[in-house]
Amino acid sequence: MAEKKTVMQLLEDEIKDLYSAENQLTKAIPKMVKGASDRLLKEALSAHLEETKDQVSRLEEVAHLLQIKATGKKCMGMEGVIKEGDEALAEKGEPVVLDLGIIGAGSRVEHYEIAGYMTAIGLAIKLKATEVIALLQQSLAEEQAAEQKLRKIAATLLQSAPVPA
Repeated sequence: MAEKKTVMQLLEDEIKDLYSAENQLTKAIPKMVKGASDRLLKEALSAHLEETKDQVSRLEEVAHLLQIKATGKKCMGMEGVIKEGDEALAEKGEPVVLDLGIIGAGSRVEHYEIAGYMTAIGLAIKLKATEVIALLQQSLAEEQAAEQKLRKIAATLLQSAPVPA
């Protein structure tokens, strides 16, 4: 692994990590949609899949602006979070409880992405890369909104979730 000596090198690494993460999600989210029972959860995940595709395109634009390649790194963190989500999808039981498990996995994904975008934005601010900052902030706002939507759906589902007597 190359030594990181500059903020630009670190930003490049963050962009590659985010690009890998978002691409992994374009394959994982459809499985979550298929595994979900609640209509609102299915709709929220489907909508976020489209946002994720836009985020991939945005990261390609960021890479172009920074004159770097977006490819070349596998995001191991997202791979792990997705594997945990696969475990939630493999469970059997009450549909509302299973949906809450999917939401938990989705929330972990969003928090991972939020941390990555916030880091990249901080580095881009240091470099005064105005266009890059704007593109990354747009994706960050989408991730934050997606997480809030999941929280709202979870709150509704929790009202009907069975609890032991």
